Amino acid sequence: MFHLSVSVIFLYSIVAAAALIYAPFLVVGYARFSLGYDISAPRTMFDKLPPYAQRATWAHQNSFEAFMVFAAAAMMAYVTGVNSPWAVVAAMAFVVARLFYSIFYILNIPILRSLMFAIGGLGSVTLYILSLIQASS
Repeated sequence: MFHLSVSVIFLYSIVAAAALIYAPFLVVGYARFSLGYDISAPRTMFDKLPPYAQRATWAHQNSFEAFMVFAAAAMMAYVTGVNSPWAVVAAMAFVVARLFYSIFYILNIPILRSLMFAIGGLGSVTLYILSLIQASS
C-alpha cells in the first residue's frame, strides 16, 4: 500500500471535489441530448428536462457552492501545515459525501441527500477549525 502525506491528500481532495462538480452535469447532458439538444439556447431546455435531470442540474449548481467552501478549508489546512488523521478523514469524507450527495439528489432521496450535505459541511468546518488551531499554536 502506498502512503500519501496529509498535505498531498488535501491537494488530491481539492482536485477530486472539483471533478465531482461536473458529475451531475453528465446526467444533464444525457437528458439534453435525449430530448434533442438545442445548441442555440441550452438553458431554455431546463423546463423540458425530466425531473431527474432537473435535480441533476440543481446538484451541479450546489456542487459549485460547496466546493468554494471546501477548497478554502483544504487550502487553509495545507498552508498552515495541518497534519492530523482527523484532517484526512474530514477531507476524504467531504469528497465521498459530495459524490453520494449528487447520487441521492438525482435519485430523489432527500433525507440521504441532506445527510451527505451535512457530512460534507462538517468536513469543511473540521478543516477550518484544525487550521485555526494549527495557526494559533
